[in-house]
Amino acid sequence: MDIREKSLEKHYEWQGKIEVNTRCRIETREDLSLAYTPGVAQPCLEIQKDINKSYELTRRSNLVAVVTDGTAVLGLGDIGPEAGMPVMEGKCALFKEFADVDAFPLCVRSKDVDEIVRTIYLISGSFGGINLEDISAPRCFEIERKLKEICDIPVFHDDQHGTAIVVAAALLNALKVVDKSIDKVKVVINGAGSAGIAIGRHLLNMGVEHLTMVDRFGIIREGDEGLNSAHAEIAKLTNREKLSGTLADAMKGADVFIGVSAPNIVDEAMIRSMAERPIVFPMANPTPEIMPDKALEAGAAVVGTGRSDFPNQINNVLAFPGIFRGALDCRASCINEEMKVATSYALASMIPESELRADNIIVSALDKNVGRVVADAVIKAARETGVARI
Repeated sequence: MDIREKSLEKHYEWQGKIEVNTRCRIETREDLSLAYTPGVAQPCLEIQKDINKSYELTRRSNLVAVVTDGTAVLGLGDIGPEAGMPVMEGKCALFKEFADVDAFPLCVRSKDVDEIVRTIYLISGSFGGINLEDISAPRCFEIERKLKEICDIPVFHDDQHGTAIVVAAALLNALKVVDKSIDKVKVVINGAGSAGIAIGRHLLNMGVEHLTMVDRFGIIREGDEGLNSAHAEIAKLTNREKLSGTLADAMKGADVFIGVSAPNIVDEAMIRSMAERPIVFPMANPTPEIMPDKALEAGAAVVGTGRSDFPNQINNVLAFPGIFRGALDCRASCINEEMKVATSYALASMIPESELRADNIIVSALDKNVGRVVADAVIKAARETGVARI
């Protein structure tokens, strides 16, 4: 069996990847009275007097909602909320495994921005954080923005920011390998959906000054007709040279290519047209924009993909568990840009400079130290920026 067939067989066997376990024993009358009525009335009254006590007297302090509408599930597209449930359960399992965060999947049967926002807001008092997942662009930008305005707990769209954070970490180390400076390199991002735009914004925050965004219609340029709101906004910050044309045109002379788009759309000639010792991150899954062996043969100095069967896997699991672990531990009111930048630098630091090489620029997704390293960096940044509440 291939991995997909084996996974399907295991899912029939598991019948779900997560379950609820109790933290209290209920074996005697007293146990029952303490955990439930009449004793439970007392913590209820304490929370009524001070809602912040909900973090101390319930599991809210360690509970994250993983929310989708099922419109952009993996590379499968709009398959519906119920069909997205295996992915959301998997996300919850990763939260627990890598950062001991309890997470609960919520699949919302709506595509209406305001209805989704209202639904999440109404249940937000039960959680310490909200992780948005697999929601199509540009609606995902609006949903996250509106939730951040009304919620007093962290709201984080992992497809955007988790991807961006790990890409930036890998890029920091790749630049050391090729001896280039982040403020001098020319970066091309192909794919201007939620991940691509978030990567672009985050790299600008990290110090990239020369950035060109490309979508299926070509290079994105400020003032072009037909740009949606998200594209128009990122266009104001990128392509300062006012380039136009195709992806091939954008890649000429570029130092870095980042792909979050479609399979096999980059060829060897496009790699050869790039600057000396280029960095190539083709991350379309399961088939990247160009296969690593072809990119290397064409002259790429460093290659990273989203796949676990090639070196330098750029995987969101390196970011989101530790980010929420840190945000929950300091009871942060949000996850801000400084916390994201700190996470990228923390992840990059996990590869000692003595061990940096072209096929070793990012820590393994299975390294159990990652969650704590990221959490500590997030807590420090949260306190420095005044969003930590404890």
